[in-house]
Amino acid sequence: MAAPSDAPDASRCPLCGESNRCAIEVERETGQAQPPCWCMEVDFGEALLARVPEAKRRLACICARCAAQAALQD
Repeated sequence: MAAPSDAPDASRCPLCGESNRCAIEVERETGQAQPPCWCMEVDFGEALLARVPEAKRRLACICARCAAQAALQD
């Protein structure tokens, strides 16, 4: 029996755990070409990125909802 993995799920937002709907991850999983992901056009800002747990940084996209909520707080 394999031990559970602590590796982040690249299809989930590292902040809220919901689906991040990242086109890059969808393409990796399905092999189907996707349009450029919305996240490639967004400036997430240092404050939002600093909220991502260190072990999950640069491993999964922040979802649009978390990005929008952070933008409202700025």
